[in-house]
Amino acid sequence: MPNDSRDVAVVAFSQTSHRRSTDQLSELELVLPVLHDVLKQTGLTTEQLGFTCSGSSDYLAGRAFSFTMTLDGVGAWPPISESHVEMDGAWALYEAWVKLRTGQADTALVYSYGKSSPGSVRDVLTRQLDPYTLAPLWPDAVALAALQTQALIDAGLTDERALAATAVRSRRAAEANPHAQLRGSADVEELLGRPYEVQPLRRHDCPPISDGAAAVVLAVGDAARALHPRPAWIRGIDHRIEAHQPGVRDLTTSPSTRLAATRAGLFDAPVDTAELHSPFTGQELILRRALELDDSVRVNPSGGPLAANPMMAAGLIRIGEAAAGIHRGESRRALAHATSGPCLQQNLVAVLEGEQ
Repeated sequence: MPNDSRDVAVVAFSQTSHRRSTDQLSELELVLPVLHDVLKQTGLTTEQLGFTCSGSSDYLAGRAFSFTMTLDGVGAWPPISESHVEMDGAWALYEAWVKLRTGQADTALVYSYGKSSPGSVRDVLTRQLDPYTLAPLWPDAVALAALQTQALIDAGLTDERALAATAVRSRRAAEANPHAQLRGSADVEELLGRPYEVQPLRRHDCPPISDGAAAVVLAVGDAARALHPRPAWIRGIDHRIEAHQPGVRDLTTSPSTRLAATRAGLFDAPVDTAELHSPFTGQELILRRALELDDSVRVNPSGGPLAANPMMAAGLIRIGEAAAGIHRGESRRALAHATSGPCLQQNLVAVLEGEQ
């Protein structure tokens, strides 16, 4: 049982059934069902929430301050304490966690969403790069991931067969996930016979283009226990960043992930489950090495981002999936990881546990 009355737990999680395109839905219509569902799970109403924080990207929406539209889904009355991050919802959860830990609220709603389908997300993501030396070359996210994967192969750390095996495992695990966009996979031999997207990456090595949303409710101490019989306590959470320019770092390693994991307390005790935000197959290997995950740990039992990758929500979903495993009694101590930027540039690690 937590000793600190300000310990924070995930007490509810909801997500959409992720799809390749939701042209018929606005961002608000995408978010509204998960907001209703996550509050229904707890029995809370809007006026009982101490804080609300969202994560999204104006680049995906194509207009400034787009997040204000989805606030209609939270409710215009009564007035709320609200914030927004131009990041994946995992970073919105971090802000809410700080708010609760410092005593400014006892409960929080965190949600995020992204629609990648309206434009070319590969091109949109080039706007994250250095605006003077790299962005003008328009290297898209898949091309940069291909450079990273080739570096892994050249270093003798993996090969294309091992990468395909990762894709097969992830997408077959997604068969049990009703929210996944891609479920099931051909075998390794068939996948290796397919053409490259950007060598050495084939289609199965890359995440699907996904539209989707997710939401969680956080609560502290006894409030968390009152809202869920098995809260998923956030025992540690931390995030770190690599150099902005991919060319000045070793793309086969992720020191920021390891540092965040160390500060979050990952290495204090074993974990049984890890939800990794590894959009490309090679990135799972990098994260496994940084986090010291062996075969005893279930990695991405939900299918992970290779099965559904809604931009700005996929990282929050990793935390939600890890928490949901604890809620169901399938996991005792779980790791959740989120990333943003090219080649695992920014990384967040959270460690969650059930009641002792």
